[in-house]
Amino acid sequence: MPTSLPESERIANLLDAQAKAEQLFDAVLARNMIRADVGERALSDEIRDLANEMFGVTRHWHKRIVRAGENTLETARDNPPDRVIADDDILFLDFGPIFEEWEADFGRTYVLGDDPVKHAIRTDLPRIFDAGRDYFRTHPDITGEQLFNHVVELSTDAGWTFGGVIAGHLVGEFPHEKIKGQEIDGYVAPGSTLPMRRTDTNGRICHWILEVHLVDPTGSFGGFYEELLDLG
Repeated sequence: MPTSLPESERIANLLDAQAKAEQLFDAVLARNMIRADVGERALSDEIRDLANEMFGVTRHWHKRIVRAGENTLETARDNPPDRVIADDDILFLDFGPIFEEWEADFGRTYVLGDDPVKHAIRTDLPRIFDAGRDYFRTHPDITGEQLFNHVVELSTDAGWTFGGVIAGHLVGEFPHEKIKGQEIDGYVAPGSTLPMRRTDTNGRICHWILEVHLVDPTGSFGGFYEELLDLG
């Protein structure tokens, strides 16, 4: 992947990758793939195959994540046992498909059944995401640590616990800038103290994903939402 593309083309490619990821998730719903009595891994494989059918996707830049019930408490770094989705479950999808060498990272939460708390957490996820994005847009020198702290505060104010160890990360051409163990500034996280509006080691403008992971007050389940932060 050439690194000398005009910035306008980079932006267009990242937005196109996200639009395709959203189309994929819409198709998952339209085909009634989110259902009870299917295992998380089996559903993940079904969505993988659908991505290949729709867009020719053969690679994902991070592991494909389907989490249901108590597994929604786990972060992307965890590997809980496979779980069969139940009739009244909450679940989320977190996929990172690569579209023609451009990364998407897209997460959404779904609720089966009528549990009002599960529906409330699903409703609050995009609202808190939007509030975090608004804060980013109105603070031109914001750091990853400052945005993380604000998203945690937004979550707490809404009556939830923030369940993630990060609230986002860099995204771009595949593979996006490698993040070594000590390079926390590639994340929206504590210790990330560089301005988010900067260029990377190749002189390209940094683009970011914002992710919100909420947990209900009893610690029984959670929900997840993510997409591009600075574009769209």
